[in-house]
Amino acid sequence: MLQLKNIDCGYGVFQAVHDLSFSVEQGQVFALLGPNGAGKSSTIMSIAGHVKLFAGSIYFDGEDITRLHARERVAKGIAVAPEGRRLFPDLTIEENLTVGGYCQPKQREALNKDIVFTLFPRLTERLKQPAGTLSGGEQQMLAIGRAMMTEPRLLMIDEVSLGLMPKMVDVCYKAIEHLKSQGVTILLVEQNTKRALEVADQVCVLESGNAVWQGTAADAKKDPDLIEAFLGMSKETAA
Repeated sequence: MLQLKNIDCGYGVFQAVHDLSFSVEQGQVFALLGPNGAGKSSTIMSIAGHVKLFAGSIYFDGEDITRLHARERVAKGIAVAPEGRRLFPDLTIEENLTVGGYCQPKQREALNKDIVFTLFPRLTERLKQPAGTLSGGEQQMLAIGRAMMTEPRLLMIDEVSLGLMPKMVDVCYKAIEHLKSQGVTILLVEQNTKRALEVADQVCVLESGNAVWQGTAADAKKDPDLIEAFLGMSKETAA
């Protein structure tokens, strides 16, 4: 479904990612792992069309989308729940979801909201509450829900568990597993390595903007050098 070919990307004159290539198959959960500053967020935001590509190509369903505007990529089925959630804090939950579904026909709004509320029932209890007053976990649910309003075929979630209580992390990962079961392809950026490896099919580990390891999540768990050097875990913890 998604293929990156030798991409360089960054901000202004700063290059955050170097010569990165990987492929994501339809229906997979693909995890981008690595420390802060590794280039994970830059990678997914370049796929979304929000970070400048200096070189290389991005293909979606076999089509070169390298030069497409971000809104055109959304229309093709690519959505992102960004790091920090980036909600509209003064808008209510319901209004944030409505804004998220702007690219879909108006008559599909109610159906898509029902899908979000089935995924995150807690949001139905606070429909008229401004997003800025929600807890961190509720905001993460809303960020994912807003992305789901676009009816994505590829959903990219950046730092899903960052700053959340364990209970809320569980809720978000349960939602990821459900979406995977429904055929949604997920590109996951995560620093909670253990949780990411539990749900991922494939893994790419970045360090300083370079891919230092790629393979299956099962193989990643078995590689003690990888786990301790790049993922900040002991082999026992990963297992």
